[in-house]
Amino acid sequence: MQETTGRAGTRTNLVEVAARLLREQGPAAVTTRAVAQAAGVQAPTIYRLFGDKDGLLDAVAEHVFAGYVTGKALTGADGDPVADLRAGWDAHIGFGLANPALFGLLADPARGTRSPAVAAGLKVLETRVHRVAATGRLRVTERRAVQLVHAAGTGAVLALLAMPPDDRHLGLADAMYEAVANAILTDAPALTEDGPTAAAVAFRTVVPDLPNLTAAERTLLAEWLDRATEH
Repeated sequence: MQETTGRAGTRTNLVEVAARLLREQGPAAVTTRAVAQAAGVQAPTIYRLFGDKDGLLDAVAEHVFAGYVTGKALTGADGDPVADLRAGWDAHIGFGLANPALFGLLADPARGTRSPAVAAGLKVLETRVHRVAATGRLRVTERRAVQLVHAAGTGAVLALLAMPPDDRHLGLADAMYEAVANAILTDAPALTEDGPTAAAVAFRTVVPDLPNLTAAERTLLAEWLDRATEH
């Protein structure tokens, strides 16, 4: 038990030291030698605990991002779904600008696609979009909405980070959100030309819970609704 605790403590210390170096000096400073020296351990310890430097960086990204994801997940469960979606966007932009080096790691497709932290963040976004869909406010499928919000949010942060800090204007992120919102959201279905599509998307959210249907029937109904809402 003591050995397990010691191993876990060493791992946590290495992740925190690497996170500090990443925050203060950027990705280039996070070498196995520098992290080991700052943490007071031998370099082989890092390879034993994380496999390699990329494994350590993945652990750092998950460590820092996990707190942010947890905070996002704890907010917006009972509020207006559309307002909560916007609040999540603002939080995403704020986090990216506050953690540029880490965001760069998470935005790397090679690392991000296999990161549990990124997967958890997408799950939170999917939940928010699902709540919007259930109110009949989506004019596209949930999958399409998630893809658009995620792509636009990542692009907005990267574009802002590429600018000198004094030249950054959050109006760019606001304009990007408005463009995405116009593409995925609609007013109350009965009042707009998107009514049939929005109603179908809303109905799609309850298909998995419909009683008196077999699993095969629910799957077929979901497929029909997905086809009906494709653009």
